[in-house]
Amino acid sequence: MNVLEINNLSKQYKNKKAVQSLDFALESGKCTALLGPNGAGKTTTLNMIAGLLTSTTGEIQSPLLHPKQDLRTLIGFLPQYPSFYGWMSGEEYMMFAGEICGLEKKEAATRTAELLQLVSLEDGKKRKISQYSGGMRQRLGIAQALIHKPKLILLDEPVSALDPFGRREVLELMKKLKEETTILFSTHILNDAEEVSDHVLFMNEGKIIEAGSLQDVKKRNAENLINLQFIDAASLYMPLFNKYKVNVNRDTLVIEVQDIEEAKKDILQIILREQLPLIKFEMSDVSLEEIFMKVVKK
Repeated sequence: MNVLEINNLSKQYKNKKAVQSLDFALESGKCTALLGPNGAGKTTTLNMIAGLLTSTTGEIQSPLLHPKQDLRTLIGFLPQYPSFYGWMSGEEYMMFAGEICGLEKKEAATRTAELLQLVSLEDGKKRKISQYSGGMRQRLGIAQALIHKPKLILLDEPVSALDPFGRREVLELMKKLKEETTILFSTHILNDAEEVSDHVLFMNEGKIIEAGSLQDVKKRNAENLINLQFIDAASLYMPLFNKYKVNVNRDTLVIEVQDIEEAKKDILQIILREQLPLIKFEMSDVSLEEIFMKVVKK
């Protein structure tokens, strides 16, 4: 089931179209990455979904709600630059967030304890937020987004401003969270998306230019190449593969194929039959960065 369905969503500022006719759905229990360069429209899209910005056209609906119910009850949101009351402790801030969301004091205390443990801030819960590191602040921000048990959490560039340690902490937390809830997060760091996401949406100039499951998007944009590395000069074995387009790079043959699964079987049979001195058999894997550069240039 889908948690959220978006149809013809657009946002225009005077003469500039920030977001243009977006159509996509968020599947329950999946982590979706909204990818694109700065200025692509990612933050505008998240702000419209979160109810912080009114769309020019389009609909944002959830099959989980009746038409008159407030969509925001389903959503937890961490903005790109979250603000905190530095004089509060982490525990005090979480209690404050819980009460704002309408939780009874006892329930807010229970959720606060659960979430501070989840985001590994239990030991720092009495410290002032002004003393927190960047990674600790982001984890606290994620905890407050979860305080009311939302079905969907929106994270806007959750790791872009963090050092490597803080970034790793947040990515590991996101891996935990996606086992329990639905996540939509924006980033321009494509390696992070590849690590944690199940689905991807590529945006550029306000439009979605590619979308699908991570596996399908990679398959759709893959270059069908098989690399064979030998213990000696690869050119010695090139004639055995003359039915394919082959390039030689010292000890490696780079074989371009049409159907990679059929070619894999055929090439393995040749290797076994001829007892070739192979070091490595590798099918090329296209990265999200390579896919993005490819689809942007179309």
